Order: sequence, then C-alpha cells, then structure tokens
Amino acid sequence: MKGKLVLRLLLLVGLSAASAGAQNKIPNNHAGKPMATSGGPASSATGVAGPDYVIGAEDVLLISVWKEPDLTNTIPVRPDGKISVPLLNDVPAAGLTPMELAMSLTEKLKKYMADPRVTVVVTQINSKRIYVTGEVQHTGAMPLLPNMTVLQALATAGFTQFANTKGIYVLRNSNGRQQKIPVNYKRLIKGEAMDQNIALIPGDTIVVP
Repeated sequence: MKGKLVLRLLLLVGLSAASAGAQNKIPNNHAGKPMATSGGPASSATGVAGPDYVIGAEDVLLISVWKEPDLTNTIPVRPDGKISVPLLNDVPAAGLTPMELAMSLTEKLKKYMADPRVTVVVTQINSKRIYVTGEVQHTGAMPLLPNMTVLQALATAGFTQFANTKGIYVLRNSNGRQQKIPVNYKRLIKGEAMDQNIALIPGDTIVVP
C-alpha cells in the first residue's frame, strides 16, 4: 500500500511540473505583447466598423502612431467633420474610411518624422443612428452598426409586456416621403417572412405599438 501511495505522489508531482513548464514556454517575442500586423502599430482596441466604413461626425477614433505615445489618442470627430491631431492641428476625417484617414495622417506626419506608421480604429459609431420608440425597454437613439437588421435592433431594445409584436413597423424617409414598412416579429423569429428583416439605414425609426 505504501509503495502505491508513493508512486501516485510521484506521478502527481511530475504532472504538475510538466504543466508549469508548458505554461512558461512562451516565445520571447510574444510574451505579454500584442501582435502588430503589417509592420504597423499594435492596438488593443476593438474596432466596431469594417474597412469599408465611412467615418462621420461624432464618431470616436483611436489614432495610433507606432512608437509615438504622445501622438496616440482617442479622438472624437467634430461636427465639422475634422479631428484635432498634435503637430497637424485640424485634419478632415468625415467621408474617409479608416484606411484612407490613416494614409492621410501618414503623409502629413512625414514632414515631422521618418517612416510614421499610423493605425485608425473606429471605437464608437455615433454618426449613423436609428431610433426605437413605443413599447420597448430602451427607447430613443441607437448606434447603427454595419449591416444591422431590424431584428437585431429589436433584440437590443427589448420589449415591454404590453408590446404588440404583430404590429411593429419601420418609418423610413425615402425621397422626401415617409414610408411605412411592416415587421411581423412573431413570424420573423419562426424563420418566416424573412424579407421583412430589412437592413436598416440611418434615420430609420422602429415603432413598437
């Protein structure tokens, strides 16, 4: 019995040592550092917009300049569509994609430093909004995420106990006229009438009676 107990203890000690060794076996160039891509700066921020997203007023951007902490900031886009950047003062941002703005900043910074590497990440989308009203738990404006559908917006807003999920509709301004688009929520969640799960556009208002 004593021999078996000693053998089990030795096995447990060996397994613990192997596990600790595996955890500590990390390459030096990866330990505790985020990976950078394409030779550019590494950023721990998570972007909420894709590469084709067009920046608008009131969006919030993370501007990262590799090895230049004084130039790395989270900056809101002003109502005039510009951002304030150290060394460069006012720079147009609205109407550009994150990649286009990064290229613009890179070219401008070349006057002040050699080989600047700039990354632009959209951290908040505030320029494109939809609105939800009626028998929902969260009324008012909601950021319009890329490819957001009416079903996704309703899931975020939540219903009250009095919501008429058969009478939901979307109000949309189209060529100066207001369009009413019906949405039968109960059919949607059953996988029916999926043509009613429309992609939302800025300014849409979802009404839950």
